[in-house]
Amino acid sequence: MGMTELDRKLQAQLLARRRVEGDRLALSDAVLLAALDGSRPLTAGERSALQASPLTTRRLRTLAEARRAQGAPRQWRGSVGMLRAADSGAALAPLVTDDGAWRLHFVGSRVILQIDPQSPLAAMLLRGSQMLRVLDGAGATVLEGTLDSDGECEGPWPFAEAPARHFQQHGARFTVEPCVAPSGH
Repeated sequence: MGMTELDRKLQAQLLARRRVEGDRLALSDAVLLAALDGSRPLTAGERSALQASPLTTRRLRTLAEARRAQGAPRQWRGSVGMLRAADSGAALAPLVTDDGAWRLHFVGSRVILQIDPQSPLAAMLLRGSQMLRVLDGAGATVLEGTLDSDGECEGPWPFAEAPARHFQQHGARFTVEPCVAPSGH
């Protein structure tokens, strides 16, 4: 049986009140803020450090409350993903960002960016007309545009090499990030 919202709140309060001898801030504000806005998930080690440090847990809570009090909209700065398999010559399976928010599909000579509808980013990005771009590991633009009502953005594959080979040669990474619309659009 899963935890109820009341259980989660009680557990959070108990963790925040707990005192540990020699406790110190285990994570920087930058790391905590990136986790709060979803631009960088915590690693397993960082999650363990957060759970072991009531002081760090209280700091995370303070930062979250400050963001809510400011009424600032959630600021997404980008998502990063990696090519997870060596080039086998086969068609490239969809690439997924580390935060699970985005999938990059390759169909024929087309590339399709798709947001996971369950992602916390989905509601915010589907409401607006935020320009997005996908960059390869070397910083070259793979795709640029806005999401359609289905949460997808599509365009032609812009490089001579096949996607798997291209990503292997350019850092085996990709980034999805917000961008400013070029003038004239």
